[in-house]
Amino acid sequence: MISRKIEDKLQLFLKSTRRYALLIDGARQVGKTFIVEAFGKRHYESFIKIDFIRTPGALNLFKDIEDESDILLRLSAFCDQPLIKGRTLIFFDEIEKCPEAVTYIKYLVQEGSYHYILSGSLLGIELKDIRSVPVGFMDEIKMYPLDFAEFVHALGNHDELLATAEKAWREDKALPKVLHDKLMRLFRLYLVVGGMPEAVQTYLDTKDIRQVIDVQTRILTEYRRDIAQYDTTNALRIREVFERLAPELNGKNKRFYADSVAEVGRFDRLEDEFVWLKAAGVALAVYNVTDPKVPLTLATKPNFFKLFMNDVGLLCAQYANGIQLKLLSGETDINYGAVFENFVAQELTAHGISPKYFNTTRHGEVDFIIEDNGQAIPLEVKSGKHYARHSALSHLLSNPEYDFPKAFVFNDTAWKTKETVHYRPIYMIEFLRKTELPETMIFEV
Repeated sequence: MISRKIEDKLQLFLKSTRRYALLIDGARQVGKTFIVEAFGKRHYESFIKIDFIRTPGALNLFKDIEDESDILLRLSAFCDQPLIKGRTLIFFDEIEKCPEAVTYIKYLVQEGSYHYILSGSLLGIELKDIRSVPVGFMDEIKMYPLDFAEFVHALGNHDELLATAEKAWREDKALPKVLHDKLMRLFRLYLVVGGMPEAVQTYLDTKDIRQVIDVQTRILTEYRRDIAQYDTTNALRIREVFERLAPELNGKNKRFYADSVAEVGRFDRLEDEFVWLKAAGVALAVYNVTDPKVPLTLATKPNFFKLFMNDVGLLCAQYANGIQLKLLSGETDINYGAVFENFVAQELTAHGISPKYFNTTRHGEVDFIIEDNGQAIPLEVKSGKHYARHSALSHLLSNPEYDFPKAFVFNDTAWKTKETVHYRPIYMIEFLRKTELPETMIFEV
């Protein structure tokens, strides 16, 4: 079984004395159903799964409800397993097909007999009108493809390797070359395989990249099917935007331009299509900031953003030039900038960080800006030997209007520090994480 970091949050849910349901949101094929099933069967005496796609008759459970006792009576009649008070987990899967279940979850939680987890895909689209109903009774977790650390762990016996790398990150000391080379090989493999659990498991079982690509191609086909099924009005334009993600990222500015879509000249004519892909979890949006000062949200321009794939392996699967073998062999005469940037956007997002980017005529474009402990930190992403060429970053750092404590240039070659610029191997992005609040914060006056 592939271990996931989300298991820690499921453990908190299991042990919590507060009554609440858990909603797990994420794109299709990121492993939501698998992880909940394994968790439920391992920790509960009775595990009930209700899939609203596979068992459409379950939709009647929430029609014409009188009160919570009516729901419980229907559940007990519908399920083929006993409902044991305090020791049963009820899992509502594919919840996008039954938004009424989200509406009534408050009453089930208040009743308190059982634990509830809900999961589904396209929740940002299907449930957008009822998200506020169960406030205080439902926590939401976003689930993403495996990040780099989860991928390395899945390959087996590399915990000490990552621990050594994290220690080097904290102590600001370069890794020995043999360890750096090992992590770079794992990193390049991750770019090809990506973090979709089925693709990772296929690699573990076969070591065959061809079979991995077949899995990725099928997942992409499922995404296209979702587009056609869930937005029949704008499906053609959403599909065109989706198909252009890979080539646009590979362009000079790695940004999606509205005029690249046929017969569309302005962003506002495509805004719904961009938002659909983002809300469906298929794409990651990195917004532009006009002023790189905290809080970055105040200077965010919602109509300027880069659009990345939700999984770097799926991005590579869309390129038809055999990029997988070139990445694995470490060819240095190719610009992998788009792939490296997608990896960074994906990794930061999975770590709870909302990356932005900065671009002005005066300074040029800096790949990413993040907030860390109340400070803005610029990040540049470079592939190849010219990692020290970053004129936009240099111009920004030389501006006396800003006082950045440090900046990072993530690359595949160097570990060094020059003034406030820290050049670090690209896999070290794993150790940039959102500062988490402690489990308890007791304060008395």
